[in-house]
This record gives sequence, C-alpha cells and structure tokens, in this order.
Amino acid sequence: MNDRPARPPRPQHVLHVVATERLSPHLVRICARGEDLAAFRESPHTDKYVKITFTKPELGLEPPYDLAVLRETLPAEDLPVTRTYTVRAVDGDQLTIDFVVHGDEGLAGPWAARAQAGDRLVVSSPGGGYAPDPAADWHLFVGDESAIPAVAAALEALAPDATGVAFLEVQTADEQLDLAAPAGVRIEWVHRGGAEAGSTPVLAEAVGAWHPLAGRGQVFAHGERESMKALRDIVFGRWGLARDQVSLSGYWAYGRTEDRFQAEKREPIGQIL
Repeated sequence: MNDRPARPPRPQHVLHVVATERLSPHLVRICARGEDLAAFRESPHTDKYVKITFTKPELGLEPPYDLAVLRETLPAEDLPVTRTYTVRAVDGDQLTIDFVVHGDEGLAGPWAARAQAGDRLVVSSPGGGYAPDPAADWHLFVGDESAIPAVAAALEALAPDATGVAFLEVQTADEQLDLAAPAGVRIEWVHRGGAEAGSTPVLAEAVGAWHPLAGRGQVFAHGERESMKALRDIVFGRWGLARDQVSLSGYWAYGRTEDRFQAEKREPIGQIL
C-alpha cells in the first residue's frame, strides 16, 4: 500500500499564442505570452517541461481547471487531457514550445499545426532536472526530435570553452536545424530515412561508435524509450559512467499513446533506470 500523499498539482498558467513558425517539415514553434512566469525564468533547468491541458471547446470550460472537481462532474470522455512538452525558451512574459507534428496524428501536434495568434494555451508550472555542469570536462547530448528543444536549450547554456558532441536523430537533412553551440561542441545529425521514428537503432549505433573524451563527462540522453534503454547499456555497461553523470529518460514510446506511455512508467517495461 502506498501511504505517500498525492503530489499537489502544479499551478496553471493561461497563455495566448502570439506567433507560430514552421521550423522544419515536422517541427512547429509556438510562442505564447502570459502573466506570472517567474517560475519559468527562475528555473535553473535547461530541460524545463510543462503539462499542457487540452479541453473540448464545446464544453466551454474556463481555466484554471480544477481537475479534481471535473473528475467528479464530467464523464470520462469529456475530461481534460494533458500532454508533456519541453520549454524551448522563456523570455520575460513569453514562452516558446516546439511541437513535433505528423499530420493529424496525436493531440498536441495537430493543435500546434493549426494554432493562430490569440489561441489559448494552458500549461503547468515547470518541472525539470538537468542543467549542464560547468565542471564537466566534456558533454554528450543524445536525442530524437522530441529532445531537440531541451538539447538546444542546453547547448545555449554551455560555457564558450565547453567541449563535446550532440547526436540528434531526424528523418532527413530537411529536418536539421541551425543550432547554436560552442565551437568545441560538434553536432552530428543522424538520419533514419524512411523508417518511422523510434523503429530503428541508428541513434544508439551512432553513439556506440563514438568514444568518450578524457576526463569526467556529463550525458543528457532523452527520447524514445527503447532507444534510451540501448543507450543505458552503452553509457553504464560499456563506458562505466556513474549515475550522477547521466540524465537519461524516455520522452515517449514507439507504438504507444501518450496515456499508455505514462501508465507504463509504473510497469517493468517502462523502467529505464
């Protein structure tokens, strides 16, 4: 029996879209503004993430949403739905979030693809757990499209003399972005071609062919769950890195809906560390 008290929900922030931008064929940037974003500006983490709450427009629900009350008053099919996304940047009262889009697949992606100035966006206060360690001798960043916003934010936070490499998986060269990074940090784009995201081992193979630099390093690896398990075996099993050197997490799982992926975090299949 779990006697721990339930974690209180994070405060909600009501934002309004001010600009959208198609960064690549499958990546859309949403810039939104709101009040009281101090929690975002003060967070030290470069992997800040939020829970975005989506509701059915026809229900006319007004934020902030009291989810506990709504669970008691609405049928299951009408309950708000949340999706987790990384914050790309925060600047004053403006929040930037990059969305991976694949046509009408999913919930958040199609919303982002159709978003227009004035649309409402309801997000939680940020979570997060990683920031580049300035004392690290080298840095390794690994991820697919879902992790590019967090990796990009981390690259921008590095010291000018930082060294390392970032392995980023995308479909083709058309998906590559012009990311800012110190001169000593190389960006390697890994292409999976026509294969579906999460269905190939190309990312782990690229990392496995690389050799860690001298000294004590720091690793940030986030993305599809099974790919992260393969990376776990490399960084801990092959390289022998310590747990406090590595931030490793699955952002999503191939063949799983977001809701099923979140539920599996409590099951053996969902455990990475």
